[in-house]
Amino acid sequence: MNARGGSGPHRIVIIGAGIVGCALADELTARGARDVTVLEQGPLHAPGGSTSHAPGLVFRTNASKTLSDFATYTVEKFTALTEDGRPCFDAVGGLELAATEEQWAELHRKAGLAASWGIEGELVDARRCARLWPMLDAAKVLGGFHTPGDGLARALPAARAQTSRARARGARFLERHTVTGIEREADRVTAVVTDRGAFPADVVISAAGFWGPVIGAMAGVSVPLLPLAHQYAKTSVLAGPDGRRPILRFQERDLYFREHGEDGADGTGRIGIGSYAHRPMPVDPAAVPAFDDAPVMPSSLPFTSDDFAPSWEDSRWLLPALREARIEEGFNGVFSFTPDGMPLLGEVPGLRGFWLAEAVWVTHSAGVAKAVAEWLTEGRPATDVHECAVSRFEEAQLSPAYVAERGKQQFAEVYDVIHPLQPLRRPRPLRVSPFHERQRELGAYFLEGAGWERPQWYEANAPLTDGLALPERDAWSARHWSPIAVAEAHATRERVALYDMTPLRRLEVGGPGALDFLQHLTTNQLAKKPGSVTYTLMLDDAGGIRSDLTVARLTADRFQVGVNSGMDLDHLTRHAPDGVRVRDLTPGTCCIGVWGPRARDLVQPLTRTDFGHHAFGYFKARQAFVGEVPVTALRLSYVGELGWELYTSADLGLRLWDTLWAAGQRYGVIAAGRGAFDSLRLEKGYRAWGKDMTTEHDPYEAGLGWAVRRDKGDFVGRAALEGRSADTARRRLVCLTLDDPAAVVLGKEPVFVDGVPAGYVTSAAYGCSVGRTVAYAWLPARAAVPGTAVHIEYFGEKAAATVAAEPLFDPAMERIRR
Repeated sequence: MNARGGSGPHRIVIIGAGIVGCALADELTARGARDVTVLEQGPLHAPGGSTSHAPGLVFRTNASKTLSDFATYTVEKFTALTEDGRPCFDAVGGLELAATEEQWAELHRKAGLAASWGIEGELVDARRCARLWPMLDAAKVLGGFHTPGDGLARALPAARAQTSRARARGARFLERHTVTGIEREADRVTAVVTDRGAFPADVVISAAGFWGPVIGAMAGVSVPLLPLAHQYAKTSVLAGPDGRRPILRFQERDLYFREHGEDGADGTGRIGIGSYAHRPMPVDPAAVPAFDDAPVMPSSLPFTSDDFAPSWEDSRWLLPALREARIEEGFNGVFSFTPDGMPLLGEVPGLRGFWLAEAVWVTHSAGVAKAVAEWLTEGRPATDVHECAVSRFEEAQLSPAYVAERGKQQFAEVYDVIHPLQPLRRPRPLRVSPFHERQRELGAYFLEGAGWERPQWYEANAPLTDGLALPERDAWSARHWSPIAVAEAHATRERVALYDMTPLRRLEVGGPGALDFLQHLTTNQLAKKPGSVTYTLMLDDAGGIRSDLTVARLTADRFQVGVNSGMDLDHLTRHAPDGVRVRDLTPGTCCIGVWGPRARDLVQPLTRTDFGHHAFGYFKARQAFVGEVPVTALRLSYVGELGWELYTSADLGLRLWDTLWAAGQRYGVIAAGRGAFDSLRLEKGYRAWGKDMTTEHDPYEAGLGWAVRRDKGDFVGRAALEGRSADTARRRLVCLTLDDPAAVVLGKEPVFVDGVPAGYVTSAAYGCSVGRTVAYAWLPARAAVPGTAVHIEYFGEKAAATVAAEPLFDPAMERIRR
């Protein structure tokens, strides 16, 4: 999609002139878009949405690299923007406090994240915290994390400054235009209707903030966003505050603080206090009053002092000077929360030209706008946005009940210490495989992903840990982990195990042009005989890895394609030519991975199809019966052992499980979970898209150049790869082994080369075959040499590690090909 004009769409209408809409107009017009109209229901100077009351705190460090990158760009841009001679960003710094050992440990982890993403920060003791914030009682805290580049965004001035720049390039900003409808023809948007007329459009971007669901409903689109009220109060004037102290977060009590010290309109010497400690207060966006009917502004609801009372006491406990002050004013401001706490970005499935830029806070606003503008004008954002893509949600995750429940949880947990594997609590279970009841009988420990219940390990396998010598784990790495997972990995290597692979998405692509279509979208050679299976990549136009796929050619014009997410389904559906059908098989099918040296012994007696190596080779596909169950069998192994993925319809899934389970008892079959799976796949060097590689990486950097066949003809991304190779890569995804068998890392920790942060861990797990933690990490090419010594920082401690040649396990592939 191209917004520059010419043959591509060029009439762009942005709904909403808050910080996101203004930033979008600026970023789009800076990239050549000229026919840009911004519609706003309120007055332009302060339209009454979340931007109008946002406290403006910008902390850049986040567990999401994408959000950290967005925030970093916002800081850079707003620092350069001025209004009335004042910058739109005030780098007063940020300070996060810890009063307990758990939170102090969390700040060490956060310092590691900052180092991974290139953000300056340091851990400081309680006395330094008190020097940075003299009102603070140093005896109440253990220390803090200080980030001098964080600070305060002046949201409304930044919006006005970006509006001025966009107008100078030809953009129109129309206030007092309330959107009343979205017109469409078939599957394409054509116009935005307002109470003052219609505006033809090729592209409509909803940047309406918490009104997003209302705009979406006009277009027949579900926008999974829940508006919630959040309390903010200002104290009476105090002696001391001068507006130059860092923004402050006290996450253990769900509080943040900022000074209102230099802006006379705000009242010199006042402290602003924000609280997430109160009950969730959902807001119906359809019931929010219009600007002229609102007592203050639409997004500012009456302050509920009873809800704030506990937070006021906590504030005075932390900052004793507040005991001499009072709450002078307050409001409950409305913000947007999604089921996973991430923004909603991109073109919605099923309605071409209708885009979302929703659930975006001021912190990330300019970065989001840049990404969406790049997406529209250049075909792809420079920053990986898979965590934010609107198509990431499953249909079941779009229900109002699901969005409401998860949105309230996101609010309640906004300042909580969240483990990277921690599943949300409700509503569960939502999606279960046909094997779920058997898994429960075996004591499965379930985590959750994309709504699926996914066994991590099985308590029934606890006896397998007898005699298993493993180092003790710290409390953090022991969460959602069990030595049983290591025992299951050992059993897979030694005998045979059943893995539930049902949650992995699979599609059917068929029709007379299916081969040519898939050939054009992917990098590897797919023009093989039916019965072949190929690992391949899907790139974007810049050569970035959009996804990795497993493509089984079942007949001449019918393919089963293993993909990573709903984004792949959306991408394939959008680009499928007439006559090619793309169908999601996942909900009505299931899959069992049967892997281990005894896999053939287990399966062969159950079928009349020859599963021998010569008759059914590696990366081949066959239709067969296992017992009474018809299956599509793919000879693949992402754990590095002999075996097959067996697919069947959901109604026959339980029969397939029971058949394999009964036959496997004589071979010591076990059920194994994702913990073992991740351990085994890392020992084999198998990458996981979205963790180890994204659109920010090309195949040669990711060590997947072997999956690129330039001689097969043209394909998306081929031109961008010209001149690139493994030898020209400036960074590489490398395998690391930790020197100390007792050391552990989990992912996203910084990697130090010669004492300097040089990269970050993508995936890590204990390797049962190598007896130590295995990690994959991005490093500069100069350090990506086997034998190079590095250090990985884990909660402030540096663990020695060594770059290793990969794969660590069975490099000759003898165990798989037998």
